[in-house]
Amino acid sequence: MLKRFFLNALSSFLGAWIALVLFGVVAVLVILGMVTRLGMSQNDNQNVSKNSVMVINLSGEITEHEIPVELDYNSLLLGNIVKNQTLSELVAAIGAASKNSNIDAIYLKCGVLVASPATLNALRNALITFKESGKKIIAYGDVMTMGDYYIASVADDICLNPGGKILLQGLGGFSLFYKGLLDKLGIEVQMVKVGTFKSAVEPYVNTEMSAPARAQLDTLYGNMWDFILEGISQNRETLTPTKIDSLVGKDFIFIRNAEKDLRSGLIDHLYYERSMDSVIASAIGKDKDDINFVAPSLLVGQEDFAIGQKSTNQIAVLYACGEILDGGGATTINYERYVPIITGLADDNNVKGMVLRVNSPGGSVFGSEQIGEALDYFQSKGKPLAVSMGDYAASGGYWISCCANKIFADPLTVTGSIGIFGLIPNIEGLMKKIGLHAEIVSTNPDALFPTLVKPMNPAQLQAMQEMVEEGYDMFVSRVAKGRNLSKDEVRRIGEGRVWDARTAMKIGLVDSLGSLQDAIEWIAKDLEIANYGVTYYPKLDNSIWSLLPELLEMKQHFSLPAELTKEISLGSWIKITNLLNQYPLQARMPEINVGFNYREIVDF
Repeated sequence: MLKRFFLNALSSFLGAWIALVLFGVVAVLVILGMVTRLGMSQNDNQNVSKNSVMVINLSGEITEHEIPVELDYNSLLLGNIVKNQTLSELVAAIGAASKNSNIDAIYLKCGVLVASPATLNALRNALITFKESGKKIIAYGDVMTMGDYYIASVADDICLNPGGKILLQGLGGFSLFYKGLLDKLGIEVQMVKVGTFKSAVEPYVNTEMSAPARAQLDTLYGNMWDFILEGISQNRETLTPTKIDSLVGKDFIFIRNAEKDLRSGLIDHLYYERSMDSVIASAIGKDKDDINFVAPSLLVGQEDFAIGQKSTNQIAVLYACGEILDGGGATTINYERYVPIITGLADDNNVKGMVLRVNSPGGSVFGSEQIGEALDYFQSKGKPLAVSMGDYAASGGYWISCCANKIFADPLTVTGSIGIFGLIPNIEGLMKKIGLHAEIVSTNPDALFPTLVKPMNPAQLQAMQEMVEEGYDMFVSRVAKGRNLSKDEVRRIGEGRVWDARTAMKIGLVDSLGSLQDAIEWIAKDLEIANYGVTYYPKLDNSIWSLLPELLEMKQHFSLPAELTKEISLGSWIKITNLLNQYPLQARMPEINVGFNYREIVDF
């Protein structure tokens, strides 16, 4: 008895000690991060000297805007906490570099870049605008992934390591199907949906892709690939879209040596990296010892972002990035967080208009409706609302976009997916596997409906289907109102189908192809104001308290039942846990994984 007491006391002490150490590690990391941020701010106030070249490292992940660091146990223990580059900062830095007389060129240093096609295209367009200033762009890579090369193709000189490769392979992707795994676990997923192409449900109820799902992806990938080929050929005079496609499909250029890349016209020179200082110096007519290499953050640091807050003519930019979740964290779109921001901007007399920057595959129908209503309130104040679409603005992401006064999208944006589905898991089989049994006592047969512990009967399934159809009608009605279309027209282009932005513009889902800056300038023109400030939301919370919920969520994800450790991987368990916890009714696009990078899969 005494022995057990000491063992329990020891285990409690050990648990508390581990928790204290973990908390201390997080605290130290946050403090160091704040000190680092402060140090960067001080450095950013320095002036850019003459003979400067801005270096953009095309490696790692590029996020839409600055977000809180996502923590996990491995990164905490190993110290691998990296601040991702953001599209907003890179585009701002490129714009600043084009106007700064001390910047002579941009050097693109290519690595393994992780970004979706629309993000890459937005960065590429910023570089094209930079070239209009008459300044040079030089690109180099040991190996260039497809995403790297698409951006680097705008350069005046593309240099490759003699031992390197250009990994052009076309567009493609794969979808994981969980039904076989769910069957092994004893979990049945009961489905209700509206939309022939609403394929987000398929991984949980099918073992393979349906014909409509495959058809829509064939069209989507084909249209995007054509646009990419056109873009590359416009900047490489000796290459046509047909020739590039042949290099990829027939010549297998991605496994050929660098000499073949040079002869084909994909690149201009073969150099080792140690020679690039001299190459850049020669391109801009300077001595290599006089060149000052600067980071994008230094250029962005020259801008006074407080000006926007002081202006009485503010254009607000609200980033709506991630899944739409009821109660989601800082990296999701949580209506409880976004609705007060939107209504606050509506009531702020200094805010004259807003751009909603949407980069979302959708999610909760309830959350989408709440945000949509708040945006309606913003417009009821007589303030113009524009939407700027990023990588994707589909399903719930389109729900919150469709009533804007004007919708801008990148040509490689994925949008549409107008449809709704419901997934109701039944874990009765899993309970039997682990020795659990549930008995239900209630005043009414459907008092606990829907429940995870029993399957739905036909009447309940029909009731769920009717609820989904009512939600779909609400979705269709909102799109019809926002886009000035009939409900029948919306149904014809709906059915859960995803569209590339160029096609979406033809069928009335998008108004114009353009960037976030284009949307901001449209708001200013609509308001007829020449002098305005731009403010960005939501504000980033860098306090340690904002990290604690992520630690708790992390703990839940790692709570894999011992009985199932031989049956399922951690990643699959997280996926299934999210399925069991999500609200039944969803407006979410299918997972589209586009192989746009070597050894990387980019989630649309």
